[in-house]
Amino acid sequence: MDMFQYRAGQLYCEDVPLDQIGGQIGTPCYVYSATTILDHYRKMAEAFAALDPVICYSVKCNWNIHLCRLLAGAGCGFDVVSGGELYRAVQAGGDPRNMVYAGVGKTDQEINEALDVGLGLFNIESEQELETVRRIAADRHIRARAALRVNPDVDPKTHRYTTTGKKETKFGVDIERAERIFTQHRSDKYLELRGVHIHLGSPINSTEPYVQGITKVLELVDRLQATGIEIDTIDLGGGFGADYQTSQAPLFTDYADAIVPLLKGKGFRIILEPGRSIVANAGILLTQVLYTKSSGDKTFAVIDAGMNDLIRPALYEAFHFLWPVKVADELVPVRREAEPQMAGLTRYDVVGPICETGDCFAKDRLLPHVHRGDLVAVFAAGAYGFSMSSQYNSRPRAAEVLVERNISRLIRRRETYQDLVGPEMFP
Repeated sequence: MDMFQYRAGQLYCEDVPLDQIGGQIGTPCYVYSATTILDHYRKMAEAFAALDPVICYSVKCNWNIHLCRLLAGAGCGFDVVSGGELYRAVQAGGDPRNMVYAGVGKTDQEINEALDVGLGLFNIESEQELETVRRIAADRHIRARAALRVNPDVDPKTHRYTTTGKKETKFGVDIERAERIFTQHRSDKYLELRGVHIHLGSPINSTEPYVQGITKVLELVDRLQATGIEIDTIDLGGGFGADYQTSQAPLFTDYADAIVPLLKGKGFRIILEPGRSIVANAGILLTQVLYTKSSGDKTFAVIDAGMNDLIRPALYEAFHFLWPVKVADELVPVRREAEPQMAGLTRYDVVGPICETGDCFAKDRLLPHVHRGDLVAVFAAGAYGFSMSSQYNSRPRAAEVLVERNISRLIRRRETYQDLVGPEMFP
């Protein structure tokens, strides 16, 4: 699953003890395993090898340039949703020809920036966006390559905020409208519309939504091709799950076993956009207990990380396994789960320092007894952790560390108070 393992009661990232990083860098900080990231990427490539897919890592889930550079070096492409993400991907050494650009609100400036670098594929989200891309490309006398994001009206059975494949969401166009759009632009001089894109949501811990979505897309493609419209690319999006609890998500091979037979031998260029399945389990948020206290029948552990550092529990009521970095041998967790089956645990509400009641990482969570100064690891925090962090309560954002075997290095310094006010200090 990942390279965060206990040895003699002490948590390591690869071959580096987490308390060493805490002592050198301080807390809160994010710690990532390079080996885990590359292992997940390679396992996905191997699982889907029969389709020879273009794998485009979803930059939004963790956009640290050092992690993107690691993946670019392994041959990975990038899925971007803003001009800033496009800039990061290029700066990381990514090949723009192996980049796809989604997002419902691309500005004219962002479209021009993508054309400037030779973007591989626009994933078009609306008719007006399509007309805008076509107009800008025509004004510049260049040809833009695009796929139309189709909303197949499939329920991925995930959180309502991360469901993107239903008709009532803001993403893509419905299948009926899609046929008309393809027909209208079948021979456009400046817009090469020859792909179909879907993205159902995230995380999806079942293969069935993909089977439903792909089946609907293939039916659409058959109808288009019957009228002479050529489709050569199918972008399946992302959404594969991660193990927030042990064995929660299917394996890459499980997804592939369901998806590959639907597409193998059909001659399409296949694109995959994994994000959390690559980096979620490759990162932890390292934090420290500031105080413990009791109130009524509640026992609280107040940690120095807050919802500004990791908003997923507050925003999505998301589960993250957390555990002290140092424990007695008998308290080393065998599985990462909500209710560990071992003796000697205490129930805590684990909360942060933010002035919001919602700043809570876990309620009534069974943990080994913790004390002021103890380090705690919040697991599966590599995706949508730092990238969704903020400076709320004027808290400087956390540091980030990358571990490669027995070497750890700072890949983003901790922000300072000067960083908080710097953009406001101008003549």
